[in-house]
Amino acid sequence: MKQQDVMPADGKLGIMVVGCGAVSTTFITGVLMARKGLAKPVGSMTQYDKIRVGRGDNKKYLNYNDIVPLARLEDIEFAVWDVYPQNAYQAAMYAEVLNEKDINPVRDELEKIVPMKAAFDKNYAKRIDGDNVKDCKTRREMAEALREDIRRFKKEKNCARIVVIWAASTEIYVPVDENVHFTLAALEKAMDEDDREHIAPSMCYAYAALSEGAPFIMGAPNTTVDIPAMWELAEKTKMPISGKDFKTGQTLVKSGFAPIISTRCLGLNGWFSTNILGNRDGLVLDEPANFRTKEVSKLSTLETILKADVQPELYKDYYHKVRINYYPPRNDNKEGWDNIDIFGWMGYPMQIKINFLCRDSILAAPLLLDLCLLSDLAARAGRYGTQHFLSFFMKSPMHDYTRNEEAVNNLYQQYTMLKNAIREMGGYEADEEID
Repeated sequence: MKQQDVMPADGKLGIMVVGCGAVSTTFITGVLMARKGLAKPVGSMTQYDKIRVGRGDNKKYLNYNDIVPLARLEDIEFAVWDVYPQNAYQAAMYAEVLNEKDINPVRDELEKIVPMKAAFDKNYAKRIDGDNVKDCKTRREMAEALREDIRRFKKEKNCARIVVIWAASTEIYVPVDENVHFTLAALEKAMDEDDREHIAPSMCYAYAALSEGAPFIMGAPNTTVDIPAMWELAEKTKMPISGKDFKTGQTLVKSGFAPIISTRCLGLNGWFSTNILGNRDGLVLDEPANFRTKEVSKLSTLETILKADVQPELYKDYYHKVRINYYPPRNDNKEGWDNIDIFGWMGYPMQIKINFLCRDSILAAPLLLDLCLLSDLAARAGRYGTQHFLSFFMKSPMHDYTRNEEAVNNLYQQYTMLKNAIREMGGYEADEEID
C-alpha cells in the first residue's frame, strides 16, 4: 500500500470517550496542555517514537507523522459519556491524579466537556452508583440513543471523523455464547429482545460506534468487540476495532520480561503477581465478578510467551497467580509486585523480584492518544476489522479464537507488528530487523 492510498487527516477528529474518570481526564487534560505547549506528551509513540525506513544508504529514522498522515492534536474535539454528571474539570480535580497547576491552564476547555448520559446497567458494575444515566427500556434503545449522541456531537463540533474509545470501568465477565455472539443477526436479535445477560452495555457502545462509521477501541477486558458478531459488523461497516484492556503497569512489565526467560531458555516454576490500587477502577475490581474479567485478561499473557507445547521441560507445570487488591490510600498510584521463581543449569532455582510503583492514568493516557490516532489512521487507510498491529497497547490482544489463532503477547513481536503496519501504510517495505 502506498501512502497516497491513505486518505489525508483533513478536518477535525472527534474523540468520544466512554467514562470521565481518572484515565479519561488525565488523557484529555494532557492533550489540551500539550497543544498549548504547556506539557509534553511523554509516553506517546505517535508523538515521540521513530521508525527506521529503508536500508543501507537509504536508511533513515522518521516520526510516525513523517511516514503516515496522523491527525494533529490541534484538530481534536472531545466528548465523554459518564454515569456522573460532573464536567471534565470537576472530574479531573476529583481524580487527584494531576496537580491543580497542571489542570487550571485548560480549565475553561475542560468545563465545557460535560458528560452525556451513559448507557448503564448497574448489574454490570455494582460498585458504581451514578444518576447521569439514559432511560432506555431495551438494549436496542440503548444503542440507538448512543448513535444519536454520536451524530449530534459530530454535527455540533463539525467533525470530519469520529473515534470511540472505552475508558470506563471493567464490566462483569460475559462468557462468549455461540447462540448470541457468533453472528451479527443473532446479536441484533438479542438486542431487540433485550437480552441483558448476553448483551453488555459496552456492546451497545461498540455497535453504535461501528454503525455510525467510527472505529471502536476497547480499553477494558470486557468481552464487547471480542466476538465474531462484532467482527462481522466491523467488516460490514469497513471500520477498525481493537482491544482489549490498556497495557499499562504490571502486564507491560510481564510482556517485556517474560521474553527474557524464554529467549534465554530458562525454566519457570511460578509467577505470582499482586497489585494494590485505590482509584475507581480498584473499587469496581473489588467485586469478584468484575475481577474475574480482569483476571482472564491478565492471566493470558504468559502462556503465549512461555509455551508449554514448544518447551515442555521448561514451561509445562508453572504456577501463575494474579491478584488485585483495593487499597484506597494509594488512589491512582498503583503498585505491582511480581515474584518469579525460575530455574537454570541442572535445575537450580533462582528468583526475580519486581516492584513497580507506577501511576495508572499517567501510563494509560498516552495509550489512549496513540490508539485513537492510529485507529483513525487505519480507517483512512481502508483497514477494517481487528487491528492486530495495535496489540502493542493491549493487555489481552484480540485474535480469532474460532480458528485457533493465538494472541501475540511478546512485547517485542508486538512492536515489530506496529512498526511494520506504519511502514506499509507509508509505502515502505516491512521487515523483521530489530532496529
